[in-house]
Amino acid sequence: MSTTGRIAPGGIFQDPDFDFSARIALGMASSGVSDVGLVLATLDQVTDGDAQSWFDAWSANGAALAAQGDAALAGGHLRSARWAYLAASAAYAKAQDAVDGLADQSVLTPTFATHRKYFDAWIDASEGRSVRVEIPYEGTTLPGYLLRPDATGAARPTLVMTNGSDGSLTDLCGTGATEALARGWNAFLYDGPGQQSLLFERGVPFRPDWEAVLTPVVDALIARSDVDSDALTGYGISQAGYWLPRALAFEHRLVAAVADPGVVDVSTSWTGFLPPAMLQLLHGGMKAEFNGFMAQAGGDPAAARTFAFRSRPYGIDDPYDLFTEVGKYQLRDVAGQIRTPLLITDPQDEQFWPGQSRQLFDLLAGRKVIVEFTRAEGANFHCEPMGRALTHLRMVDWLEDQLSQRG
Repeated sequence: MSTTGRIAPGGIFQDPDFDFSARIALGMASSGVSDVGLVLATLDQVTDGDAQSWFDAWSANGAALAAQGDAALAGGHLRSARWAYLAASAAYAKAQDAVDGLADQSVLTPTFATHRKYFDAWIDASEGRSVRVEIPYEGTTLPGYLLRPDATGAARPTLVMTNGSDGSLTDLCGTGATEALARGWNAFLYDGPGQQSLLFERGVPFRPDWEAVLTPVVDALIARSDVDSDALTGYGISQAGYWLPRALAFEHRLVAAVADPGVVDVSTSWTGFLPPAMLQLLHGGMKAEFNGFMAQAGGDPAAARTFAFRSRPYGIDDPYDLFTEVGKYQLRDVAGQIRTPLLITDPQDEQFWPGQSRQLFDLLAGRKVIVEFTRAEGANFHCEPMGRALTHLRMVDWLEDQLSQRG
């Protein structure tokens, strides 16, 4: 690892994916998910750009933490067990980050199962604070978890948290849930279509109309006695900066919400890498010609791995059909219907959807605020990975203000 310029691009690893994932792990430590020293010690075992070394280092970290949790649980030290189990779950989730670069990708299923095993162990060690909630959804259920500050069952404000394209449930714990709990709120985490357990275990792909997901979640929560049905708020991270606002165009029962960051058009993170000639083929409906160009580009192993990783949650193999489907993930047609007050984060150096937080802000007709996060604060880059404490304070302060103004 570099010893200088840790806030500048490439300051931790030269490989941009390793660098960003390392920053996320360090930032989550501010919420009690693992420890900064342990994260740095694990990263020191990683060879820059070597997926196998990343996978091995984080898997070893997870195994050691799981053993620590088991020992604490056997000794009756539930607080210690909870910390270790959550950190173990986060470590195995980090190991998953490198699977698409491994020669043997069959490790994905068992690694995910182990990650979720220790997340469930954390829930089970909560002394009744946290409970599983299955959300009825189109003939099946979505797995959800209601995290509560205590086991009294008192009705509380609840932050409904929607993940991005590849985030884990432990990521949500480190990106806002712990702050909600510290304020005496509940936090609700769940897997939606294309996310985590629904993708890895059931093969259910993404969908653009997230109101079909959020509305059943809200229905289930407002029926519970431990949820204040008049005090629901929402948070969407990464690609959920599209999904949550999309749902809010149709689902109006949340008092307020946060998009971190705002995403008006998901497809730009795909089409931005296409040359003008290919864009013309895509927009001109020339499927055979577009796929022919894509086949020529398939000779780059790294590009092929990235394409396979990014396309998997959409459940579409054909390149033209995939790009066409991703083009449906845009808010321009519905943003005017959003009337839920919305805070939009706007980090400097946004890598994936630069400028779109401001675009979303400009499209909204209702109550709105945009909050910049800066390099000087150490809170730049997509989703402010190393400025999470600052992000949590600003967003939950604002949500508290919206709750106090309701009615």
